[in-house]
Formats: sequence, structure tokens, C-alpha cells
Amino acid sequence: MSSPNVSSASAPVTDKKTLVAFLESGCKPREEWRIGTEHEKFAFTLDDLRPLPYEGPRSVRALLEGLARFDWEAVREGGNVIALKKRDGSSITLEPAGQFELSGAPLPTLHHTCREVGEHLYQVKQVAGEMGVGFLGVGYQPKWPLAEIPWMPKGRYAIMRRYMPTRGSMGIDMMIATCTVQVNLDFDSEETMVRMFRVGLALQPIATAIFANSPFKDGRPNGFLSYRGHVWSDVDPDRTGGLPFVFEPGFGFERYVDYMLDVPMYFVYRDGRYIDAAGQSFRDFMKGRLPALPGELPTLSDWQDHLTTAFPDVRLKRYLEMRGADGGPWSRLCALPALWVGLLYDDQALAEAAELVAGWSAEERESLRRDVPRLALAAPFRKGSVGDLARQVMEIARGGLRRRARSDRVGSDETKFLEPLFEIVDSGRTPAQDLLALYEGRWARNIDPLFRELAY
Repeated sequence: MSSPNVSSASAPVTDKKTLVAFLESGCKPREEWRIGTEHEKFAFTLDDLRPLPYEGPRSVRALLEGLARFDWEAVREGGNVIALKKRDGSSITLEPAGQFELSGAPLPTLHHTCREVGEHLYQVKQVAGEMGVGFLGVGYQPKWPLAEIPWMPKGRYAIMRRYMPTRGSMGIDMMIATCTVQVNLDFDSEETMVRMFRVGLALQPIATAIFANSPFKDGRPNGFLSYRGHVWSDVDPDRTGGLPFVFEPGFGFERYVDYMLDVPMYFVYRDGRYIDAAGQSFRDFMKGRLPALPGELPTLSDWQDHLTTAFPDVRLKRYLEMRGADGGPWSRLCALPALWVGLLYDDQALAEAAELVAGWSAEERESLRRDVPRLALAAPFRKGSVGDLARQVMEIARGGLRRRARSDRVGSDETKFLEPLFEIVDSGRTPAQDLLALYEGRWARNIDPLFRELAY
């Protein structure tokens, strides 16, 4: 997702106004709104189902180098290929354990973004098939314990690996054992951003419930339907959660900047390397008092980096990121952006969604975040369940997509991408429950068939 420049990315930043203006520069006319879809997946060797190391004939590096045939440009760090990019703004990046992530280009319709996903999966499957490698879309690594999962050679991850265990018990789980799908969306004003942010935060547990797809850990059931969702309950209280201040009067770009200035730093990137600044203050950085770089001042590039180090359920950059869904199969990769575009890109749908959540208390929102990872659609809410809420949310989203009226070449509108989600909500059974039934039944309590039957 791209936005207009506010000033040179290398100019020193010494005041909060510049940081607020940076976020505000993301506002763009509605006709320029785009959809950016990101999804992660686990790569594994087909013969023994192990995660890929970085080096070797069957490795993450070999996959990245093999994909170069499709006109991707390599991004290197310390001589290692750590990402691929294209001029359209799309990229392939690596999460800490080599989870492959497509960060899609900003595209005008769901038809475009779904074609992009299909083209990406075709490319990676072609290269991976030649190497005896497969890909799996679930929310949490189902088989291998953390000690047997390899790490990628990226400097920022080494810093996070050291720091995260000091702040919570599941930071390492989050880094190397989770996969998600998310969508990035635009706004035209601060007022619109605030409405979208509030609806997105309130309804994120509903998306977690519908997409729940991570019931296994270390080869057996873990007691949750979205274990990925549960992991976020104890990663780092400084940079995660439901952000109650977003619902307070006066919330806007400046209040989010204040929040981010209070989020401790991880690093500063200089001259091709990451400098450890874990736990230090961006406020001190703007005064030239950062212990990691005494006397230096931050740039907007440093601020952009810092914005990526907070992990709330909805994240603000110069666009909004919806971050609540487990990874899954191809059809649900297209369904996640359809859900949020339907809810947030149509004025009537946004108003209906805002009305739905308007009366929810902070305690009720937090109870959803707490209960949904374990119970998903069966989680209680007021006099009903999350499943009841999900039906209302889905109808609002379908109405929003119908009114958008963006058709493909054969005349189908974007509502078709919601069909997999209606199947889940109408049945009351999440993908995780289907996996558990297979595990207890045909798979005879053996996790290995999951890799063969549900691989891309």
C-alpha cells in the first residue's frame, strides 16, 4: 500500500507534528482506495514434513532464488537473500522461521487481489514442486516444537528473539510458529480512519472465530480452536491488544502517535545493519538521547520501522491493517479481504457495523478477545453467541460488496468471495473443528496427514 510522501525520509525528525503529518498523509480520495492482501504459509519438506532451513538444496534461500525466474528482484541483507520485490509494490518476505509471506500490491478490486494470490501460489508451487517442498496454510505450526524450528538470518529477528522473552511467555511462539492472513485498507480522512479503526478492533474477534484454524501444537490438540489467537494474549503488553484508547473521545492520528511513542523500540537500521535499541524510547531518540545512537536524530524511515514493531489487533500506518485471522487454504485467502472490504469500504455497511458495536463496553470487547481463541463461534456474548454476531456481520459485509458492484469479466460481483465464510457461519463449525474431527477419526490421532491433505 503506497501513500504520498510528506517529506524526505532521511530528514531529521525532532517534533511530534511531523509524525502526525506522516500518518495523516495516508488520507486519499475514495476513488484511489486500494486493497492490499498479505498471507503467510508454512514451507515444509514433503518427505519428512520438517520446516525448511535457510541454507541447503531444499531451503528457503533456494526457494527465493528459484522464484527469480518470475521477474522478482532479490533483496539482500549481509549477503543473504531475505526478500523479493516487484515494481508494482508487491513483495515476498520471510517471517522469523521462514514462513513465506506475500505482501500483495495495492489493487482496486477483490477480483484483482484474488488473481494475484492465485498467480503467487502457482509460482511458489512450481518452484517448490521441483525441490520436494510443500506449503501449508494453518494458523499455528501443528507438528514441530519450537526447539526444532529454524530461524532466518535477519538482524531484526535476532534482536526480537532476545528481547521478547523478557516481556511475555509466547513471543517466540508468535515469531516462529504462527501464520496469518490480513488486509490493508485506505481511508480518506481522520474521521473515516477513526470509524474504521473502531469497527475493526471491535469485530476482529469475530474474524478470529470465523477463520479459527490452529487447533494443534506439538502434534496433538492444544485445547484451542485458534491457538494463534491465544498466543497474542501473552506476547508483550506494551505493543499488543485491543487498544481501549481508540474508543475514547478525541482519538485520532495524534493519539496513535502518542501510543507509538510509548511503545519501546526494538532497533535502528543504519548502513545495512540493525542496531539493538530494545526497550529504549523513541521520545529520547527525537532528543538525540538514544543510548544506542547517542547524538543522532531519527528520520521518517526510522519512524516507519518503529510503526512495524507494534502488534495490536488493528495497526495504523498510512493505512489500516486488519490482523485477526488464522492462515488457511486458497479460498479463505480471498475471503478475508472480502469480509473487511465489505464492512469498511461502503458507507452504509460501515454505519451498520458501527451501530452494531456502538454499545459494547470495554469489558465486553475484552471478553471476546479472551474467549474466542478457545471457543470461536460458540463463545458467549450477551444473550447469544459469537456465531449470532458472525451472521449479522456477514450480512453487513455482503450488502457492502453488493453496493460496491465491482464485477469480473463474467459479471460476478465481489460477494462470491464470501461464500466460504457463509458456509462456516451457517454450519456453526469452524475449520479447526473440522481438523479435530479428522484427527480423531480418519487420521487416527496422527497429525501427519494434515500436511498431505491440506497442503496448497
